[in-house]
Amino acid sequence: MRCAATRFSLAIALLALAGSARAESETHRFRYSASLFGIPIGKADFTSRLEESRFEVSGRFASAGVARLFDRTDGTVSSKGRLSGRSVVPSSYELAYVSGEKRETTSIRYSKGQVVKTVITPKPKKRGKDWIAVSKEDLAGALDPLSALLSPAQNAADVCNRRFRVFDGEMRADIVFSPAAKGEHIGRDLVTCKARFIPVSGYRKGRSTIAFLRDRARILVAFKPLGTRGHHTPVQARIGTKIGTVHIEGWPVD
Repeated sequence: MRCAATRFSLAIALLALAGSARAESETHRFRYSASLFGIPIGKADFTSRLEESRFEVSGRFASAGVARLFDRTDGTVSSKGRLSGRSVVPSSYELAYVSGEKRETTSIRYSKGQVVKTVITPKPKKRGKDWIAVSKEDLAGALDPLSALLSPAQNAADVCNRRFRVFDGEMRADIVFSPAAKGEHIGRDLVTCKARFIPVSGYRKGRSTIAFLRDRARILVAFKPLGTRGHHTPVQARIGTKIGTVHIEGWPVD
C-alpha cells in the first residue's frame, strides 16, 4: 500500500482536473497547497492541455513544510488519451515518486479505454489472505486518477451528482459526489459537494485507514465555474483524516 502522504498528494491530483474539458484547444495550469492544523504538508502543480479530441495532463507533487521532515515525498504523474464527445478515453497513465528511501513507479496501459496492462516497480510483495484482489469486472470502465474527473458536468446541479470509477494501479475505488447541506458550504459563490470514498478492491481487508475514509471521513469539495460552457473546477477541499482535517486550496497560475 502506498504511503499516506503519496495518496494524499494524488488526492490533489484528483481535484486538479475535475470538469476542465472543453471543445477548443486550451491549456489550464493550477497550483494546490495542503495544510493540517494550519501547517503546510503538501503542494502540487498541474497542467492540462486539452484539444478537440485529445488531452494530456501532467503534474508534480511533493510533501511540504514540517511534513517534509518526516516524510520527504516527491513525484510526477501524467495521463494521456482522447476526448470523444462527453467521454474520456485514456491511453496511458504514469506515476513515479520517491518517499524517503522508497522509489516506486506505476504504469497503466489502456486499449479502447479499458485497462489492459498494469506494471508496478518494484513488484508488490505477495499478498496475504486478507487482501481483496482486483478482478477483471472491477476494472471495467475504470479510469486513472487524472482522467477520471475530466468528464464535464452539464450544469452546476450536475457537478454534485456524479460517481467516478478510479483505478490507480493498485486500488479500485469509487468516488461519489452529492450536494452538500447548506451549513456545509465552503466559500461564497461556489458549488460545494460532499464526497464519499468507497473502496472496491486492491486493499487489505480490515485496514483502519481505509475503513475510516469509507465510514467516517467528512470530505467536502467546492467548485467554481470555468469559462462560459458550464464546466467547473475545484478550488477548495476539506478532507477528514484520523488525525485532523486536511485543507486544500487551489488557484490558477499563468
